[in-house]
Amino acid sequence: MEKEAARKRIELLREELNYHNYKYYIENQPEISDLEFDQKMQELADLEKQYPEFVDPSSPTMRVGSDLSEEFEQVPHKYPMLSLGNTYSEEELLDFHNRLLRLVGNNFSYVCELKYDGTSISLTYVNGVLQRAVTRGDGTVGDDVTRNVRTIRSVPLKLHGDYPSEFEIRGEIFLPVKEFEWLNDERAKAGEPPFANPRNAAAGSLKLQNSALVAKRPLDCYLYYMLGEELPTNSHYDNLMKAKSWGLKISPHMKRCQSIEEVFDFIKYWDKERHNLPFEIDGAVIKVDNINIQNQLGNTAKSPRWAIAYKFKAEQVQTRLLSIDFQVGRTGAVTPVANLEPVQLAGTIVKRASLHNADIISELGLHINDTVIVEKGGEIIPKITGVVPEKRPHQSEAVEFIKNCPACGSPLMRIEGEAAHYCSNSANCPPQIKGKIEHFISRRAMNIDGLGSETINLLYNQNLVKTISDLYRLRPSQLIPLERLGEKSARNIINSIEASKNVPWPRVLYGLGIRFVGETVAKKLAEAFPSVDQLMSATKEQLMAVDEIGEKIAESVIAFFKDEGNRNLIEELKQFGLKLEGIEPNQSLISTKLEGKNIVISGTFSKYSRDELKQMIAAHGGKNTSSVTGKTDILVAGEKTGPAKLQKAKSLGITILTEEQFLELIEK
Repeated sequence: MEKEAARKRIELLREELNYHNYKYYIENQPEISDLEFDQKMQELADLEKQYPEFVDPSSPTMRVGSDLSEEFEQVPHKYPMLSLGNTYSEEELLDFHNRLLRLVGNNFSYVCELKYDGTSISLTYVNGVLQRAVTRGDGTVGDDVTRNVRTIRSVPLKLHGDYPSEFEIRGEIFLPVKEFEWLNDERAKAGEPPFANPRNAAAGSLKLQNSALVAKRPLDCYLYYMLGEELPTNSHYDNLMKAKSWGLKISPHMKRCQSIEEVFDFIKYWDKERHNLPFEIDGAVIKVDNINIQNQLGNTAKSPRWAIAYKFKAEQVQTRLLSIDFQVGRTGAVTPVANLEPVQLAGTIVKRASLHNADIISELGLHINDTVIVEKGGEIIPKITGVVPEKRPHQSEAVEFIKNCPACGSPLMRIEGEAAHYCSNSANCPPQIKGKIEHFISRRAMNIDGLGSETINLLYNQNLVKTISDLYRLRPSQLIPLERLGEKSARNIINSIEASKNVPWPRVLYGLGIRFVGETVAKKLAEAFPSVDQLMSATKEQLMAVDEIGEKIAESVIAFFKDEGNRNLIEELKQFGLKLEGIEPNQSLISTKLEGKNIVISGTFSKYSRDELKQMIAAHGGKNTSSVTGKTDILVAGEKTGPAKLQKAKSLGITILTEEQFLELIEK
């Protein structure tokens, strides 16, 4: 591959992986299987190794996926909470084993465990009492979800026995299959959308703000790794047996194996028996038992060298393709969805499967009434992965991708370099309009209560809301007569719409639904351009100068504001009083002592909170950034600062200040 082609491929892979990381860890709505994600990650890692001049500290290969949420206090991990490397075949597992033999000899044993399909958690016990529960986050910092974890009955609040004075134990919170089905039934009765799978349900439950609601969800937890200064033994297996004696829930299914052949037997057994478990697993985890050897082997930037995950192959079944629907999303992307003859797969009845785009349909060579192979990798959305040609009926009709929008009839277009087709009529296509309004009112954007998808559809059909700005023209008298509303609901909706005028500029920007502008990007753009007018007039070069803003995002922002309809929308939102600007930097500056400085805050502090320190940085002209890179000027390091951040800052020659040194700097 030529250098320029490699650069473009690297940038594309980074964009895709960052997007899928966000869908998996933040939105809990994965769109691709673990295998596809790992293959993309491996391709990126190989290219970065081949072309070291394109290595970037912010590349997905340099970090662990994040599930951080601003709604919870963020807490540094005392020990990095890394992800496991994945393997999908006995050959790859044997390579892992042979690597260990070369490094430490053959005097070690393994511990094999089930790989639970849930959400990771780290529990800290002090003097036998649960002190804190923290999510994995980015591996260095996680969300404090202690109040929610306290509601899980299988997590003891107080231990008994000869436990150490302080230790950390990690595990997986999950939702058993029967409880997951019950929860979805309850959500259906309440008119709420069902969870896609138990993993999503567990992750979503853990991030609820109301711990009383979490208590109503039958979450469970298995614990599988202990850390601390005073561990009871030098054996990972024996430590877990000790933890079990203290009252902690340890899986009865783990096994100590003396050879790689025993490991293979464990994997083969559970690949078949997993369907008889009351909870979902997607593989097995293989760990070196001896902790001294674990420490000798150490970690890479993102994974321990002494452990690996073996992923079971995705389940497959054959069924018949009945028809194909084409759905239009809020961005105008048209997604083909296959309607199938119902079939049992991975414990659920599958009737529909994603086909993603025209290229997939073409590669499969699909015909209506084909016998197709359906796969549910990682318990995510089912997809068609193959066709059985010998079972194809005579004179069956080949599937062709549509040329016009199924909703409005407008011609479809395909952007160069992209797989999806888009409806060209963004201003008047009903699904796009309704999708944009639903995005605008969502909790993380304008947070307008009382307007679900059904109500939006009703308002649209009644010609009351055709654009985002129409929401601010609504009156109670227009809503009261509508089906399922009434006076109280109507007034609540109007009050919530009025309250949304106080939503800050970054969230309004996110709510506009500009392509590729998610929450994080919206915040960065709002910081760099404190008003919509500044953002509208920004050049491509100015946009790309903002941290993490690439060419694709910059072009999307420019295209959005170039559209006359969007510019008219902005003017209308201004007139309705929405916050389309923040505080200008020079209006809140105390000094310019930190002007031009990129500063990272990490750890915990005694005098001020992290947010207060960030406000001080902004007030003195500095710029807050989240990760240590070559562009970082100062790292303000408190207690429990992540060792990886400190090491990177030292290796890059970045100034490292304590809280006192930082305060002294700005007070001079």
